[in-house]
Amino acid sequence: MLEIQDIHKSYELEPLLRGISFRVAHNETVCLLGPSGSGKSTILQLIAGLDSPEAGQVLWDGKDLASTPPHLRDFGLVFQDYALFPHLDVFENVAFGPQMKGWPRNQVELRVAEVLDLVNLVGFERRAVAELSGGEQQRVALARALASRPRLLMFDEPLGALDRALREELLDEVRMVLARTRIPSLYVTHDQDEAFKIGDRILLLHEGRIVREGAPQEIWATPGSSWAAAFLGLGNVIPGRIVAGKRRLKTELGVFSLQCSHEHRIGDAVHVLARPLPARGGVLLQSTVRDVVFQQDGYRVVFANGLYVDMPKAPKKGSRLSVHLRLECLGRDLST
Repeated sequence: MLEIQDIHKSYELEPLLRGISFRVAHNETVCLLGPSGSGKSTILQLIAGLDSPEAGQVLWDGKDLASTPPHLRDFGLVFQDYALFPHLDVFENVAFGPQMKGWPRNQVELRVAEVLDLVNLVGFERRAVAELSGGEQQRVALARALASRPRLLMFDEPLGALDRALREELLDEVRMVLARTRIPSLYVTHDQDEAFKIGDRILLLHEGRIVREGAPQEIWATPGSSWAAAFLGLGNVIPGRIVAGKRRLKTELGVFSLQCSHEHRIGDAVHVLARPLPARGGVLLQSTVRDVVFQQDGYRVVFANGLYVDMPKAPKKGSRLSVHLRLECLGRDLST
């Protein structure tokens, strides 16, 4: 089991990672999700041994890996840019790891055949990697990472260079491969659709800190902060301030009673997440439709006051609509 304990790291004298701690259990895929610059790839580099933390530990089954060089950590890496050897064919790329470990030739050939079958590249053994499509090259990169039977797989934005259709296809294949091999994995991405589809557990990273952790459905239901809700695009994030009674919130929509478990004081700046209700109840929003944007599964309807809801059918611009919103308290505004 991989365990990260209180990792700190700076870049150009500025804090980059601020006390990162988490675990990746056996047969678990953990997804590090966050915007560019949040420290995701740096975490992978520290785990791989390509860089060292200023404080904290990287452990495997309780053993500190600080003195273990990268090639002895037995971790597989898959990168966005594939990082294949251009002068080697597909077979030689995939065989590289087992050969470096001194495997007998017959075992190398059997393992290469096994992993190429796993990633649907049977018959590609003698193809030059430069002749392959982006999706095929990424399959080769995955096969190469699997070939040495690593105890951990790490993915650094592996599908970022691919078009949407191919990205979705390969994501399904990666899920299948991880399910069949049962290798614990750490998957880095800035794309929430990828993260929610592939992760058993998601770590939401913001400014060098893990601000939310949980199963995809848990994070979707309770993002926990205004930043997380906005980053995930879960709905309208509305600022307000606590007024009399400690449960009364004044917002641009009016003054409402909060139903939440947070401790509030009069004057606290608080954010709420407004999501549409399928039936009556909650807060009634009545406004003019300013814009209608087509989405794959419906339409995003933007109102004159800047709020939006997603609807299955498109109303006319300029029409006046009434929708019911549920207000969910995101706690005090602490920048995240």
